[in-house]
Amino acid sequence: MEIKLYLRMLQKNWWLILLTAMVALTISLGISYVSTPQYRATARFIINPVFSLDANDVVDSLDTLDRRSVVATYVEVMKSNRVLFKAVDLIALNAITVQKEYTIQAVILPDSSVLELTITGPEPKTVSDLANEIGNQTISFTKSLNQVYALNFLDFALPATEPFSPQPIRDAGLALVLGLASGAVLAILSEQVRIPLDAYRQRLRLDQVTGVFNNRYFASLLEDELANQPDEVLSLGVVELHNLEELFEIVPPAGLQSLLRKVTGILRRELRGNDVIGRWSEVSFILMLPETPNTAAVRTFERIHQALLEPIALSQYGITVNLNPHIGAAVYSDNISSKELIGKVESSLEQARRDSDKPIYVWEMNNPFWTE
Repeated sequence: MEIKLYLRMLQKNWWLILLTAMVALTISLGISYVSTPQYRATARFIINPVFSLDANDVVDSLDTLDRRSVVATYVEVMKSNRVLFKAVDLIALNAITVQKEYTIQAVILPDSSVLELTITGPEPKTVSDLANEIGNQTISFTKSLNQVYALNFLDFALPATEPFSPQPIRDAGLALVLGLASGAVLAILSEQVRIPLDAYRQRLRLDQVTGVFNNRYFASLLEDELANQPDEVLSLGVVELHNLEELFEIVPPAGLQSLLRKVTGILRRELRGNDVIGRWSEVSFILMLPETPNTAAVRTFERIHQALLEPIALSQYGITVNLNPHIGAAVYSDNISSKELIGKVESSLEQARRDSDKPIYVWEMNNPFWTE
């Protein structure tokens, strides 16, 4: 199940994966284009004891050679500045340039008495010449210090025919793979970050008790609807539950929430899919009916009023609630603003409160406070 979820995340954010891969590939090709080619040459050396006729000397030499400190000493000599400067002088190079542009690495090959000297730099012939001359100078220097062991070439360094780096095809392939992997990780992380953010934004839009839009977000929806559809008819109504206010001191919050959610269910049942419900106040809901003219709006509000007249039982508290609903509404016309339209709705609601025999009032431009 989790694999399918991750696959959906990757499928949804495929563009992010592709973008990351293309960026990585572009950077790799750019670096390859501007980078100075680097060449590598390697020389190998072997350390062996100088045997005398005394058998004891032979045994002692072999035993000492087996101690890694002896071989490590040769490595340090090979990397020393003294040997480097002497080699640089002999092949007519600039010591500062060599130290800045060339890398010298000497290591002991595992389980052997073989040393490997690797030089990396921008000139293929120079790296091989430098490796061989450093080897010569190390051999000369150690020969004068130690009569028990001899350091000799095993393999001379040869000029490289191809640069060690950059290798555009290899680097581009590696960058593409890393880009795809990084893009996949970003796609999953962005989706995991987005979901909590969407949930947070959704909570900011909703009334936490009823689950419908809160009044602030509903007002912005209404303003957007009028701005986007200025010539379309629209009806707006507020459903006030007159007896609800007295229940706040009688019914616990959980019971009130249950009651309000039942009211929300009634409203959703009586409305169409594109109609919008909001919590307008503690005792009222606001309804937006797009593309709904006066007559159709009145029929809808009458159905809602009739449904809300039915008593709602709160069995867990042993009470039955009569909501006593009043509805004030207005039909949008003549490009009035959302605030003006809401003002007409509230005026209609005030009329409905005052006239108990006519609990539904609908305002229309040419027929103010029309009611049925």
